[in-house]
Amino acid sequence: MIKESLQKIKNLLPKHVTLVAVSKTKPISDIQEAYDAGQRIFGENKIQEMASKFEALPKDIEWHMIGHLQRNKVKYMAHFVNLIHGVDSLKTLQEINKQAKKHHRIINCLLQIKIAKEDSKFGLSFDQAKEIIASEEFKSLQNIKITGLMGMATFTDNEQQLSEEFSSLHTFFLQERINKSELTTLSMGMSGDYELAIKNGSNMVRIGSSIFGHRNYIA
Repeated sequence: MIKESLQKIKNLLPKHVTLVAVSKTKPISDIQEAYDAGQRIFGENKIQEMASKFEALPKDIEWHMIGHLQRNKVKYMAHFVNLIHGVDSLKTLQEINKQAKKHHRIINCLLQIKIAKEDSKFGLSFDQAKEIIASEEFKSLQNIKITGLMGMATFTDNEQQLSEEFSSLHTFFLQERINKSELTTLSMGMSGDYELAIKNGSNMVRIGSSIFGHRNYIA
C-alpha cells in the first residue's frame, strides 16, 4: 500500500520538485517499506523520535526536521540532520551553529516565513527574515547555511487564498535569490495543497498522509 501510494505521488510530481515523505508518528516498518520502494528523504517533527529512527534505519536516509524547533533539543540531531525546515529566529540559528560546530558539520536550514492568516502558525515576517540575513550576528555563523525558505499556508479550502499565500512567498524567494545564489529551496505544500503550492513556485513538498495514511495521534 505504501509503495503504491508513494509511486502515485512521485508520478504526479514534476522532476524539479523534491519529495519529503513525512513519517512522523509512523513506525520504522512503514519507513523501511517506503525506503525499499526508493524513497530516501524523510521528515519528522520531533527531534528525539527522529534520532531513534536514525539509529534504526539505513544511514543513506536524509532526515529533515520539519516541526517547530526546541532549541534545547538541537544537540540530539546535530550529528546527522540533513535539513532543518522551521527556523524562525536568530537565537535558534545560533544554537544550531553551536551544535553543528561540535560535530564539525555545516547544517542546512530553511527560514520559516509566516504566510498563513492563522495565529497558530509560526514564522518570520518578510522584513524579519531580511533583518536576520543582513545582520552581522548571522554573518558570523560559519556552521550553518541558509539554503532556502519554508512556509505553511492557511488550513482552508479557499484555493484563491492558498494561491495568494504561496505566491507571496515565491515572490519574496525570487527577490532574495537575486543576491544570494545559495537560496535554492522553496519548501511549500503538504498532502492537501501540494499541487497548488507547486503551481505557485514550490520545489519541495512535505507529504505524509497521502503516502502513509492518516495518523493515529495518542493524546
